[in-house]
Formats: sequence, C-alpha cells, structure tokens
Amino acid sequence: MTRLALNPSGFLGEFYISFWIPTAVLTAALVIKLPTIIRLWRDPLLRAVGGLLLLACAVFVFCTPSIIAWVNRLTGVPNISAPWCYSLITAFCGSCLLLIITWRNGLSDRSAATRRAMRWVISVYSGVIVALWVLFLLADAPEERLRDLDTHYATTPFMREEILLYLVAHAVACLITSRLIWNWVRTEGLDAWLRWGLKLLGAGYVLNLIFDAVKLTAVVARWFGRDLDWLSTNLAPPVAALSAILIAVGFILPHAGQYLHDRWRVRLAHRELRPLYQLMRTANGEGVPFVLRATPELRLTRRETFIRDVLLPLARHIDTGLGRRAHDAALGLGHPPERARALAAAVSILDAVETKARTPEPPEPAAGPDTTNLLQEIGAVSRALRRPDDIAAVRARAAVPAESVAVHD
Repeated sequence: MTRLALNPSGFLGEFYISFWIPTAVLTAALVIKLPTIIRLWRDPLLRAVGGLLLLACAVFVFCTPSIIAWVNRLTGVPNISAPWCYSLITAFCGSCLLLIITWRNGLSDRSAATRRAMRWVISVYSGVIVALWVLFLLADAPEERLRDLDTHYATTPFMREEILLYLVAHAVACLITSRLIWNWVRTEGLDAWLRWGLKLLGAGYVLNLIFDAVKLTAVVARWFGRDLDWLSTNLAPPVAALSAILIAVGFILPHAGQYLHDRWRVRLAHRELRPLYQLMRTANGEGVPFVLRATPELRLTRRETFIRDVLLPLARHIDTGLGRRAHDAALGLGHPPERARALAAAVSILDAVETKARTPEPPEPAAGPDTTNLLQEIGAVSRALRRPDDIAAVRARAAVPAESVAVHD
C-alpha cells in the first residue's frame, strides 16, 4: 500500500486505463447485446457471447487492486484473490475457445471432431482451475500483494507453479483462438461486418499473447535473480486493457455494424422518397399521419404505401404518349437507359398531377395505363425529382413534336 501512496496520480491514471475503461467497454458491449440475447434466449450462441462478456467484466472488476484487497479482507485469507482471479482468467480463456469453435463450425455441427474438441477444452481448463486452487492451498503466501503478486512470489514453491500454470493456460488458449480466428478471416464469402469483427478479435488475442510474454519474461527474470517487475506491473495491465477493448468491439461489431447499416439504409430510403411523397401529397391533399413512436421501418413502409396508393388512381391521368416522348428525349439528352426511364416516369407523373388539378375526373373513367414498373421504381423516380433542371429539359424536349425534333437535330 505504501508503494501506491508514493505516486497516487500515476497509479490512478494507470488504474483507470487498465481497469475501468475496459470494464466500461465490456459492459457497454454486454448492454448492446442484451436485448438480442433476451429476445432470442433459446439461441445458445447468443447466450455464450453474453456469458463471455459477463465473464470478461468479472475479470477486470475482480483484478482491480481495491477489489483484490476487499476480497482478501472479506475472506480473511491473504492473497486468496490470486486463485480467484486466475480462475476467472482461465474460465474466460476456455469460454473463448468454446465460443470460437462453436461459432466457426456452426451450432448444427455435431461431428466427432467438434465434440472431441469441446470436451477437450472443458476438461483441460476445468482441470487447470482445480489445480490452481490446490496449488494455492499448498503454497505459503502470507504477505498480501495487490499489484505485483506474480513477480513477488515467482520463486515461492507452489505459488511459482500456480503462476506459471495460469500464464501457460492463458497463452495456449489465446494462441489456439487467434489461429482459429485468422484462419476464419481468410475464408471466402464472409460478411464485411463479420470479417472486421474477426480482425479485431484476432488483434485482441494477439495482444493477449503479448501480455503473456511480458508477464512470463518478468517471472522468469525473477528465477534468475533479475528484477524486471515493471514489465508485469506497468506494461502488462495496459496491454490487457487494450486487448479487452478490441475483443469487446470485435464481438459487438458484426451485430451492431449490421444493425446500424440497416438503420442507415432505411433512413436513407425514407429520405430518398421525400420528393415523390411531397408530390403525392400535392395530388392527394393530405399525407401520412404522424405517429410519435413509429419505428424507422414502419415510417418507410407507410410512406411507400401512401405513394403507391396515390399513384394507382392517378394513373388514369397519365399520358402514355408523353411518357414515350419523355423517354426518347431523356435518351437524346445523353442520359443512360435506367436514368431515362426514371426521368420519363417523373415527367409523366408531374403531368398527371397537373392534369388532375385541371380536370379531377378523366373523360373516360376506365383503368389507366399499366403502372407496375412505375410502382416498383418509386425510389428511382423520387431521385429523378431531385434534379428539376433535368426534368425541365426533358419536359421541354418531349413537348416538341417528333417531326420538329428530327428536323432540328
């Protein structure tokens, strides 16, 4: 405790970076995943992700020096937090391996190799946790160490083996997990969000390997009478923190990224339909009623439905001849075929709205022209309406009789 008091500002800075920041990020990841986990509770893969994030949060909370001291005082056993924290780290490693194996192979994969791999992970890492507690019970570690236990007891019988066991178990799990992830990243046909999430996970596990290397270097240095404790106490915690942040973001990115992408696509589509929607409001006299708690998907559906509902009766006022001339005019002005169709449809709709305003009912109330393609291309038509100069040029050219256009050309 004296060592902490000598440099409180430095300790606090390292404390927040190494413990509370990754804890906050991991908690945020868990909160983001939680609604989906609750909604799809029967999905074992989602439950596993939630459990893994919760376990990662527990690792950083219980490895905080103040919580270590609290657990030691609560139990009355100096350094009992050591096997507890080591057990949490080991359980997290085993859970990561199980999750990656399941995620990579799919829940439907019941092959003997997959089952054997999962049984191996469960049995080995359960055995490691049991061994950690047995070694602690056999060791003599009476002096409480909050930050440098690994190096302080690096040469103490049984504690030495315990420290080495948890570091090796952690390193092996991270090495296997990292290899599985990077092999997966190289496969074809991955969703972009999943690929980036896997890359972040891979980077996080590579940093975990650096954490293990740094810790082992400091411990081995103690075996040979050297003091490299700063590697364990000052360098390893920030590396572990950055690793946890990358792993948390890697787990939530495929879900959150796709969710945000879909939301952005829906909002963009809703905004894209605004010009045609405003024109249909002009023709109809009213728009879609405002609903305060409507979702973006619902607002888009209601806008699309409104546009199509107004277009159907408006079709009786559409001049098919004008539509053909407008299409030819758009092509003549150098627009590509797809753009030309959208411009021609926009010109026809504008003309129909103006005609309806002049003569609310057409002379013959028969069904109008086929508007199937028009109803399917409302997005392209609405985009065309955003370019009034192009619309005006096409309308002006389409209004000139074909013979005059040919003579002029």
